[in-house]
Amino acid sequence: MGRVSVQGTCVWWRALSGVPRTVSGTFSLFHLTLCPWRDVRLVSEHFSQSPQKLSFYSWYGSARLFRFRVPPDTVLLRWLLQVSRGSGPACASVEITVYFRYGAPPVINPLGTSFPANSSVQSPFFIKMLDSNASLNISHPAAGDWFVAAHLPTASQKIEVKGFVPTCAYVFQPDMLVVRTVEVSILEPDIPLPQTLLSHPSYLKIFIPEYTQELQLELQGCVANGSLGCPVRLTVGAATLPRNFQKVFMCVSPTGACRLLLPSPPWDRWLQVTAKSLAGPRVLVAFQVVAALTACRPWNLNFQHLPQSSLNESCNASTGLLPPRPADHGDHGLGGSSRRHGGPCCLTSYPVIREDLDVVSVRFWPVDRVWVQVRPTTPSVMRLYMDTGMDSGGSLTVSLRANKTGITNSTLVAVCVNAASPFLGFRTSLNCTTAFFQGSPLTLSAASHKADLIIPYPETDNWYLSLQLVCPESPEECEQASVLVETTLTLVPCLNDCGPYGQCVLLRRHSYLYAGCSCKAGWRGWSCTDNSTAQTVAQQRVAALLLTLSNLMFLAPIAVSVHRSLLVEASVYAYTMFFSTFYHACDQPGEAVLCILGYDTLQYCDFLGSGVSIWVTILCMARLKAAQKHVLFLLGTLIFAMSLQLDRRGAWNMMGPCLFAFVVMVTMWVYRCGHRRHCYPTSWQRWAFYLLPGISMAALGIAIYTSMMTSDNYYYTHSLWHVLLAGSAACLLPPREEHTKPWACSQKLTCHYQICKNHREDLYTVT
Repeated sequence: MGRVSVQGTCVWWRALSGVPRTVSGTFSLFHLTLCPWRDVRLVSEHFSQSPQKLSFYSWYGSARLFRFRVPPDTVLLRWLLQVSRGSGPACASVEITVYFRYGAPPVINPLGTSFPANSSVQSPFFIKMLDSNASLNISHPAAGDWFVAAHLPTASQKIEVKGFVPTCAYVFQPDMLVVRTVEVSILEPDIPLPQTLLSHPSYLKIFIPEYTQELQLELQGCVANGSLGCPVRLTVGAATLPRNFQKVFMCVSPTGACRLLLPSPPWDRWLQVTAKSLAGPRVLVAFQVVAALTACRPWNLNFQHLPQSSLNESCNASTGLLPPRPADHGDHGLGGSSRRHGGPCCLTSYPVIREDLDVVSVRFWPVDRVWVQVRPTTPSVMRLYMDTGMDSGGSLTVSLRANKTGITNSTLVAVCVNAASPFLGFRTSLNCTTAFFQGSPLTLSAASHKADLIIPYPETDNWYLSLQLVCPESPEECEQASVLVETTLTLVPCLNDCGPYGQCVLLRRHSYLYAGCSCKAGWRGWSCTDNSTAQTVAQQRVAALLLTLSNLMFLAPIAVSVHRSLLVEASVYAYTMFFSTFYHACDQPGEAVLCILGYDTLQYCDFLGSGVSIWVTILCMARLKAAQKHVLFLLGTLIFAMSLQLDRRGAWNMMGPCLFAFVVMVTMWVYRCGHRRHCYPTSWQRWAFYLLPGISMAALGIAIYTSMMTSDNYYYTHSLWHVLLAGSAACLLPPREEHTKPWACSQKLTCHYQICKNHREDLYTVT
């Protein structure tokens, strides 16, 4: 990813003034003038990535993914989206869909399929590009990874042969332009920070230490040109997509005092604060900003502590220790004197071990325990370390099971899964909403003691699992109650490995890895769980029988070849019949599948046999001399093997050698016509009963193979292709030599020294 940094903001805005700015979406957008600010505190940077060729959408692998890293202290982010297409009649104007998301790849669903049960999926933010270029602006974006995905409209069901149908290349390239500030005021807890606003906004930031329960921001002593009143708009937090949880409040109170309370702000990171004057451009506004942090007293539970009594005693102790402040953040840690001291501990922290199993495959489990004790006094919190930057390409699965003996009809285990900070307000609400994140709620009760949650592509962050026992109807019953909950927390590339009707495919964009499911047999969806268009088991078996048993038609050209002493041709047809049968038996998903070799090996042998069968049939029709024919047989087979290795699905890799063989055949026929001064072949019966039917079947087979196959009728059309290919070969094979008797080879099996007698040698025998 390239990067260019320029002091000031007018340089690249002026260079890009001609870029269209037509976008559609649901996010708050705004367009910039050439020089929005003449502020020396701002610098601009340009990030670019190599373009990618777009594809029509059929599954997640069809979308092209880009990952950008937004630097800290960015106040403006602009995406420049450029699309170029080739020339020609096939290059029509199409609608391109572009998705944006912060922290993880966007979870998209262009086909309208269903997600697995218990999935937590947010609707993606996207724009549709109607022109060749577009732009999107986001103010105060979150620092970190941003992902852009793009694709063409939904792919058609028609199966097209590569290189046979004209196509058009649509190339997509996004550029990221950022404006960031180099002068940010540090807001320290409980220390008033004077600010003066005139024409430019003021940029602040405050560090939120770990175990912060609440953050309160207050504006004090606000004066506008000597008069009371506070025309100030405060923007707290950073913009994210698809949801934006920025807090914006305007202070218009005549007393000049305004407060904003944020529960469970994001832990262990800097929080952006932007103050902008709502007065006129020449009105001076002065005020003070005060931040107050409420500390959360955690009780870190591990295997060395005694269970019940030690937990209660430590949580009720007023002298419980707080975690030490970070060494690299000065006085911003919770250990400093600037925080508000909480009372009893507000959470019980269970240490979690992260075990990396494979690529995008992780397991989380508590230290030295399987069960987590859930009590009504404080939430039980488990932190899942998923901030490595490579954990957002899979699916986070949460499976909970409560002990049946611990839950009564009046008790309820409330569960929240949040990113950045845990949810701690179970006593007042169960909505799992923190300061800047909407979590996923779960409940365990006597009627349902199990709960599952699936989060596709979780954001890159620390995730928190919070559990607390609540009694909505009779709170007094929860005073001494406790419940043991078994937790199973995993990060997997694909849920259930995409099931029996899908394949989990690992995708890569530069060094970033992510996974997707490729479905078969009509199954669709994120994890191949949508059976709205799925085939039944009976339909799968019928399809498998059609594709495999249709290859028995090759017995006809095998019998004709043996009857006419064409043993090489018979062996090629037998090879094709064998591998085509078992390739299609292995190619079937679900129940009806049988693989005697690797799938790739069977596919290669099937393609090779089909091409060589056409090659030997056409050359056999040319009636070359035995030595010439067998040399061309061997040479053509080697050429087919090489071309299929280069591109297995390229149409011209198979059609090229076949056209050469056809030219050889036509040349020999024309030569015989001129030499004999008579049409070749000479018999009209040969034309009427063999050549014309064979040519018709071959032409119909080629037409079906190249233009009539779709995903829905593939089982029928491809089976018909097998029948037509074998039938045309049986009809087009030339008749036997005049001196060769029918089944000559089988009649000579009694000769131990020679299977087939060569009659050509008798012509040179001197008697």
